[in-house]
Amino acid sequence: MTYEEFKESLAQSSPPKGISVLLEALWYDAKGNWEAAHNIAQSSEGTRDYDHLHAYLHRVEGDTWNAGYWYRRSGKEVFKGTLQEEWESLAQSFL
Repeated sequence: MTYEEFKESLAQSSPPKGISVLLEALWYDAKGNWEAAHNIAQSSEGTRDYDHLHAYLHRVEGDTWNAGYWYRRSGKEVFKGTLQEEWESLAQSFL
């Protein structure tokens, strides 16, 4: 799946079959279902990609302290761009 195909899948009512769980979380986030995305992020705490996703989701939530904690756990710097830019960066890295 390409990034463009993933973006186009947001028009669907459910995530595309066969995508990774991390992409599924971003799909849910883009559709406004933060809780479903957060549940996925919590499902594998201690895994760098999941922790990075977790950091992003707390940034979306506006909880910068908690986001900072998860960025540190993921070994990543706090993202300096917009939420949309971070979502795009994560999606491309998870593809």
